[in-house]
Amino acid sequence: MDKEQIKSVIESILFTMGEAVELERIAKALEMDSREVKTLLDEMIAEHDDRRSGIRIIEIDGSYQMCTPGESYEYLIRLVKIPKNYKLTDIQLETLSIIAYKQPVTKLEIEKIRGVQSDHAVNRLVEVGLAQEVGRLDQPGRPVLFGTTEEFLRRFGLKNTEDLPEINVEKAEAFKMEAEQELGFVEEKQPTEGSADEGHSEA
Repeated sequence: MDKEQIKSVIESILFTMGEAVELERIAKALEMDSREVKTLLDEMIAEHDDRRSGIRIIEIDGSYQMCTPGESYEYLIRLVKIPKNYKLTDIQLETLSIIAYKQPVTKLEIEKIRGVQSDHAVNRLVEVGLAQEVGRLDQPGRPVLFGTTEEFLRRFGLKNTEDLPEINVEKAEAFKMEAEQELGFVEEKQPTEGSADEGHSEA
C-alpha cells in the first residue's frame, strides 16, 4: 500500500473503533513499525487541522481517536434538541388506531382485529414513543397490555383519550367479526333452514 492508502486504513480503524486506539495496536494491524505509523498519524492530524475538517484526530497518552472539533459542539447540541420527524405506514397507523380506541390491549387482540401479525408495527410505535406498555393481563403468560402515550396526545392535539373522535361502532364490530371469522376465532353463522343462498359466495 502507498502512504495515502495506509492513511485511509488508519482512518477506517479509528472511525470503526470509535474510541482511543493504542499506537501499537494500529501498527500491528498494519504490520508496520510503530514509529512509521506515528509519523503518518502526525501528518494526518496536521492535514485535518489545516483544512479545518469536521473530523479531527487527537492523541491521548499514546493512543489516537477521531472526534469532532469544539467549534461544532453548539450545532451538534442544536441537532440533538430538534424533534425527530418520522412517517408511519398505513399498517402502523391502523395499529395505532386500534391501540388508541381499545386500550389497554394486547398484541393478540390487535392481531385478531387486524387479521395479521402485528409485532413489527407495535414495536415501531413503542420505538417512536406513541405506544407503551401499561401493564400485564392477569391470564396465563401474563401478556403485555399496550396503550398510548403523552407524546401521542401531543402529536394529535388531544387533551386525553376521551377527546378521540367517535367511530362507527357497528362498522368497527363488523370488521372485527370478519377478521375473527377468517382466523377461526369464532364460528361463522350458518344459514337457517330454508334461507336463500342467493348472493352468497365463497371466500
